[in-house]
Amino acid sequence: MAEQTTFPESTGTPGALPAGPPGGPGPAAEERPDKPDAAVVRDALGVGVAVGLSGFAFGVTSAGSGLSLLQTCVLSLLVFTGASQFALVGALAAGGNPYTAAAGAFFLGIRNAFYGLRLSQLLDLPRAVRPFAAHWVIDESTAVTLPQPTRRAARIGFTVTGLTLYVLWNLTTLVGALGAEALGDTDAWGLDAASPAVFLALLAPMLRSTVERVTAALAVVLALTLLPVLPAGVPVLLSALAAPVVLFLMGRAKGSSAGAGGDQGRGDSGGHGNRESHGNRESHGADEDRGNAAERKKRGERSV
Repeated sequence: MAEQTTFPESTGTPGALPAGPPGGPGPAAEERPDKPDAAVVRDALGVGVAVGLSGFAFGVTSAGSGLSLLQTCVLSLLVFTGASQFALVGALAAGGNPYTAAAGAFFLGIRNAFYGLRLSQLLDLPRAVRPFAAHWVIDESTAVTLPQPTRRAARIGFTVTGLTLYVLWNLTTLVGALGAEALGDTDAWGLDAASPAVFLALLAPMLRSTVERVTAALAVVLALTLLPVLPAGVPVLLSALAAPVVLFLMGRAKGSSAGAGGDQGRGDSGGHGNRESHGNRESHGADEDRGNAAERKKRGERSV
């Protein structure tokens, strides 16, 4: 394990990198307190165990959608991103085209690539390790890693979360797929709802701002509206249009607000200019009157 390096705070954001290189000179800032390794391991194990056990629901759902035991286990071993796996088997269970279902799962899992861009700088792992670590870049490992105050703590949190989740997820997937045969009809047990329930449980804590909640609500409306008229899997893809729609409307609202503010500023400036011009004319007139009065007084004195 590399030597412990403490990150100075620069922006106040949890897990933010310093302006300079780790351990090198940087802006003067108060250092964040170290976190004991045991506390990091405890937090990582808590997340890994809690989420890893939901692999049982995936195994049951996958077997109920028609996938074989081997296909279900290989999917967890190689894909290993819960939301995308649930989306894939959910679309297949609804009778969707396999290619459409795979496309939906792919676009849902592409978010992990953006997590990787952030974690690669934070963890700074050796090049030989990065391809293997990339397989563990998921929502949970990212959530545990980013708030850590030091690089050592970040590496411990990432490793323990990823390893715990990977092992438990695959074991419970196997148990769930094997148990699906004993359970019989998964719909009768209500396990067909396991996929959306787990997905919503993973998604809900991420919706913190009003914009994110509005985007999610619009995506739900789009998916439910298109569900009766389009093949299974397609509404999930089209619901992604909610994000650019919300961003477009926000841009227009900000543009209108800025335009109104600019017009008001120009109007105030114009009025101010008119008032100044009018005041200058009045001052000039008063000066002329005083000059004429003085001239008349001089002429009267000479005539006397």
